[in-house]
Amino acid sequence: MTKNNSGIGVSLAFVCLLFLGVMPIISNARPTTFDALTFAFFLSVWQFVFSLPLLIRELASENKGIFSAALSPILKRRTITIILVTGAIFGASTYLYVLAVEKAGAVSAAIAMQAYPLFAILWETLFLKKRKTPPELFLTLMILVALYFLATEGTWRIDGFSYWFLVALGIPFLWSVAHVIIKEVLDRTPITPAQITFFRVLVSSLFLGIILAIMDGTSGFIEGGASFDFQKFALIMGLVYYVELIVWFHAVRYISISLASTITVPWPALTMVLSVFLLGEGIEIYQIITFTIVAACIYGLLFMDARKT
Repeated sequence: MTKNNSGIGVSLAFVCLLFLGVMPIISNARPTTFDALTFAFFLSVWQFVFSLPLLIRELASENKGIFSAALSPILKRRTITIILVTGAIFGASTYLYVLAVEKAGAVSAAIAMQAYPLFAILWETLFLKKRKTPPELFLTLMILVALYFLATEGTWRIDGFSYWFLVALGIPFLWSVAHVIIKEVLDRTPITPAQITFFRVLVSSLFLGIILAIMDGTSGFIEGGASFDFQKFALIMGLVYYVELIVWFHAVRYISISLASTITVPWPALTMVLSVFLLGEGIEIYQIITFTIVAACIYGLLFMDARKT
């Protein structure tokens, strides 16, 4: 890995930080007459649209990835199953993302999503039998305590616990499950980042479309599709979300995942600032305290993990 390549990776990771910080703002700035499910569906459709040019470009090149791979029948069925399952999981997480940002608030939801490393640690412990050191366990406990502090809005009282905060925690949980499952496809097939993203948003769109049809019939499709103002936000959110995924995949080609993760840790701070100026939301002291503790602990966990390699 050259210095120039590392510089590219770091730059791309900072771009991811900007996208991650602005996404909750875009979601909450949409017209309030449309619910989270309708918005999640249409932003996924726009993600699918934006994924097509890069996919078509790859198919026209020599590197066709999984489309030219000679997979065994068993691996082919397993790959299709994993794509369908993870696509549905990512679809559900997209809906929860929009819902949590709306109900819990952009700032609290953003901080809750920082719990991703906790679930990664859980899966590593359960399935990879990776033992954690006492300092790692202490930092993990500190994150849990800080998140409980946030969920009770700084009161520590169980009767003040926000159930919408649990919805927000469901997002990194689903992300971690999907990433563990999809790793097999990435390891065993020549699928490219553009192709895995294409399949992800395709299945997510179909999954959310079916749920929307069951819940609202055709009204959600017609009303959402006919509103230019609503579609404007769905398009912007879909574009930012898709580009963030692609940029992240390319960033980790040049630098380690731990370094990329370290760079993107402060993104809730950007959400805090933007929410004040663009959404008129206030920032509570307990949110600042929680973010500071969570960010510091995640940095500590990433540092300890880097020292092991």
